[in-house]
Amino acid sequence: MANVGFATPWATEIVATQRVYYNQTWNFSYQWLIVMGTQLIGFSFGGICRRFLVAPAAMIWPANLVYCTLLNTLHQRSYAEIDKNATSGRYRFFLYVFGCSFIWYFLPGYLFTALSYFSWVCWIAPKNIVVNQLFGTVSGLGMSLITFDWAQIAYIGSPLATPWWAEANVAGGFLVFFWIVTPILYYTNTWYSKYLPISSRTSFDNKGKTFNVTRILAPDATLDVAAYNDYSPLYISTTFAVSYGLAFAASTATIVHVALYYRKQLRDQLKARRSGANQPDIHQRLMSHYSQVPDSWFVAIFGELSQKTLFDSSVSDLNMHFHRLTGVTFVISIISFELWKTEFPVWAFIVSIIIAFVYTVPVGIILALTNQQLFLNVITELIAGYILPGKPIAMMMFKTYGSMAMAQAVTFTSDMKLGHYLKVPPRVTFCAQLSAAILAGTVQLGVQAWMFSNIPGMCGAKQSSGFICPRIKTFGTASIIWGVVGPHRMFSPGALYSGLLWFFLVGALLPVGSYLLAKKYPKSAFKYVNFPVVFTGTGDIPPATAINYVPWAIVGFVFQFMIRRRHFSWWSKYNYVLSAALDSSIALSVVVIFFCLQYPRNGAIGAHSIKTWWGNTVYTTTADGTSKPLLPIPASGTFGLSTW
Repeated sequence: MANVGFATPWATEIVATQRVYYNQTWNFSYQWLIVMGTQLIGFSFGGICRRFLVAPAAMIWPANLVYCTLLNTLHQRSYAEIDKNATSGRYRFFLYVFGCSFIWYFLPGYLFTALSYFSWVCWIAPKNIVVNQLFGTVSGLGMSLITFDWAQIAYIGSPLATPWWAEANVAGGFLVFFWIVTPILYYTNTWYSKYLPISSRTSFDNKGKTFNVTRILAPDATLDVAAYNDYSPLYISTTFAVSYGLAFAASTATIVHVALYYRKQLRDQLKARRSGANQPDIHQRLMSHYSQVPDSWFVAIFGELSQKTLFDSSVSDLNMHFHRLTGVTFVISIISFELWKTEFPVWAFIVSIIIAFVYTVPVGIILALTNQQLFLNVITELIAGYILPGKPIAMMMFKTYGSMAMAQAVTFTSDMKLGHYLKVPPRVTFCAQLSAAILAGTVQLGVQAWMFSNIPGMCGAKQSSGFICPRIKTFGTASIIWGVVGPHRMFSPGALYSGLLWFFLVGALLPVGSYLLAKKYPKSAFKYVNFPVVFTGTGDIPPATAINYVPWAIVGFVFQFMIRRRHFSWWSKYNYVLSAALDSSIALSVVVIFFCLQYPRNGAIGAHSIKTWWGNTVYTTTADGTSKPLLPIPASGTFGLSTW
């Protein structure tokens, strides 16, 4: 049960961003404290909200079905034959797929990487900028449609685990906003976008160069207004701007959608809790035989132990230990930003975790039903930018606590549901997750420090082994936009990107429309429309690109719609096994490729043969691979706003 510890903590991205963008390398104590604080606070929220997100049978958590299938496949080899024409059991099927996928990945992952970025149309017209912007897979809109790399397809999550109706919502959102709205905005030169790549994860100055944040920073890593006025306004690519608008819409759409569609279920859960009139399903009845995790373990987030807890002998020693642990979690969070010069006040920390708590149940419900998660990074960035202007480190802290506490809470409840399905005692699940989060966070920090010390050019745009750190670049760009320059210079009325604020209203209104239409036409397709999924489904752009969405939707349509409808017996037996085999084989293959072929001899293996042949360079030399904008910079040397 180590899923909580498996995902990379956002706090490590603060550490990396400080290294790469702000030349700050603070000691390991600081790094460990912020990682532990952000990792563990979410446990309290997850435990408090588990009655809404774990106990109800309607909360399916689709990704857990893949895990359950994998575990059953590995530990139980005998199954009743569902499909009489099938000759192999799940275990044999898993091994075949795992082996073939492991070997195959050496092609798109090392020997022939053009199979991964399969922008075949751009290879035909490598210098045609419009063609490359529309069909490219590096900085284009991905209309080339296909890739042969499962790592690219499953970058945003396995398409074999998400229900087709949810995938259709994501695909519809991508089609409308990135294949229709984005080209319209770009080719009409909205936001002076023609002078920039149509899709990029970085920020730019008025010369079309990467925005140099060090030119506008004071010695204490805050904004130097005079230097900013002498330098340049900040510009972002069209897809980056649209993704911010969609994030604004998702923040309001999620609250409205849950209030409209699930208010009755939430009210019933509260009433049942108070009256003890719960009607549990078979899983809940079986789990009731185990000792449950007391609410007091979760409620003690602020470290305030009641007199009953301190002096009542009925409170177990184990209960006391968890009270103290959660209290320590809150304290170490404060220590991490008070002892080092982060400019992050305690009151802002409390505001950030309140935001996380408010969104935990709505986001959890959406994820439990659709396998699509809303992250609060943009809304917390927006708030932090206004209440902590010109303080990038403080903004990143606010964003991480506000977003990570909610994300960890949702991940924790997801794992509780997995334990629910597999009948793991709740206290065992809790202890396993807690220890795994502490261990994994510590190890990940150590690995990150080792990589920065031993891999030349780490996070550089031309790093030889591909360690370009796209997430760190996105994180760093966001720290410049929201923390240094500030949202009032970017999004307030009169600012260049102020029109994106209308997405807040759009996000609040559209769920009302779909709800009324679904009520009036209950048998129509309107009942499948889920605007939080439409808006947040493409939330990984950037650092994700079109290549991560278009093939994902195609594979989802084939397996989750066509095969599921026409060959349900095969689908029900092998679909989740296939997903697990592909995911696990790619993970192992990546490790083998790096440690056997890329890391030895400082990456010199194949430097003048494999790495330089056509199949590994063709997509990098096109206008898509070099991120060419449509228009050159004017003769004056700058473009865009004359005053800012």
